[in-house]
Amino acid sequence: MERDQVRSGPAGSRNSVSLATFNVLHGRQVREGRPVPPSAADAERPLAEAVASLDADVVSLQEVDRFQERSGLTDQARVAAEAARAEDWRYASALHGRSGLGQGWVLDPSEPGLRVYGPVDGAPGAAPPSHGIALLSRLPVREWRAVRLAPAPLGMPLRVVGRPGLTVVRDRPRAALAAVLQGRRGPFTAVALHLSFVPGWNARQLLALRALIADLPRPHLLLGDFNLIGAIPRAVLNAAELLDPSRDRPTRRYGWRDLASVPTYPSHRPVLQFDHLLASGLPQDAEYAKHAPRTPISDHRPLVVDLRV
Repeated sequence: MERDQVRSGPAGSRNSVSLATFNVLHGRQVREGRPVPPSAADAERPLAEAVASLDADVVSLQEVDRFQERSGLTDQARVAAEAARAEDWRYASALHGRSGLGQGWVLDPSEPGLRVYGPVDGAPGAAPPSHGIALLSRLPVREWRAVRLAPAPLGMPLRVVGRPGLTVVRDRPRAALAAVLQGRRGPFTAVALHLSFVPGWNARQLLALRALIADLPRPHLLLGDFNLIGAIPRAVLNAAELLDPSRDRPTRRYGWRDLASVPTYPSHRPVLQFDHLLASGLPQDAEYAKHAPRTPISDHRPLVVDLRV
């Protein structure tokens, strides 16, 4: 099904809801795998244009800055929400501290690991700089939940944009945001997440998020950078469903499924899928279209799916 066959009109009047996940790399522009020097005079525009181009009703963003010098001291979640025309949104800080381009984090020991900010929160200076995730919605939101996920005890050698070869990277805390949204067919739950890059630890975090939303309305939709490739996230969740005696048979019948099997990384020549939209309890007639467009920012491509929910 083509995307233009599914969507028509503003959110709330068309036949589908569009959902997107995007690791935005703090709005950093990347060309052919190489980072572009940032422009302090125009720090907001690349991120705003990239998010606006998705035209999604629900957007999960990872690697979002708030009041960081490297991203022009902007509140990137607010910039993205305005670009997406999302009236309700939340930003959850995975950590408070400062990070310069090509430098490590200097954490703020006076701040707790998790704070949740929204449309009513203030301008630069009202809170310390931080880094985290955001969930933006054009749909009415009935409830918000947030959780902080502890880092793995060990780091790993990784490819880092702008650096040759492998760089040993220490794992950091992560955050996740869940929202109960009002869809055309009733309420459903969407979760924005960014899991650890450490194998095994990220699967453990995924199962913790499954438990976090167990009592929230289904369908359940997970949107984010899982740092797990291919069918692994789905397999982990479905194994947990089979072993959980509290799940009823209708829930088990639906199970978890990938809504899009599309490579998203690296953005200039994608060969791996770290970014996923997974669903459980979705009606079988929830037809969908999917695409992973290229944008001027980030080393990931966004993933966009249209659903009837």
